[in-house]
Amino acid sequence: MANAALVEEIRQKTRRNIQFSGCSQSVLLALQEGLGIGDKASFKAASTLSAGVARRGETCGALLGALMALGLVSGREKIEDTEQYNRAMNIAIEISDEFQRRLQTEFGFKEPLESTLCRELQMKIYGRAFNFRDPAEREAFKAAGGHSDKGCFKVCDVAAMVAAEKLLELL
Repeated sequence: MANAALVEEIRQKTRRNIQFSGCSQSVLLALQEGLGIGDKASFKAASTLSAGVARRGETCGALLGALMALGLVSGREKIEDTEQYNRAMNIAIEISDEFQRRLQTEFGFKEPLESTLCRELQMKIYGRAFNFRDPAEREAFKAAGGHSDKGCFKVCDVAAMVAAEKLLELL
């Protein structure tokens, strides 16, 4: 199936991008290139969303990049268009729920994920959360496998694939 090949291509682009850090931009750029959406301005807008928004451990940056791509495809163009806003929000909920479900499966978590918070994902994956604002903690994250196939690289893969699948339905 052509869509499956494109989803895999987007996953691979995400994987190449993440080597430069920035989970939100890595996912968003792969989706932009793979689907022909967005521009440099939208890519730049994702600069500060990684590691849970400004390295604060809040909402997963990979998911934020995926949701930004959704906004590029299905977001409203006028603030008054609440109907389109609600349609996009419903799709965002689908993507977020599927992201959580797939992470559960991919990582084999025994307990269900309660949220999409970066620090909670870290607790599930690494057994602890890291303070990404502290350079020593960023190094500890890397040492724990943060930049590996068993860590956040896989989280980015899941976010990119879930978003690509849904966006291909919409396009």
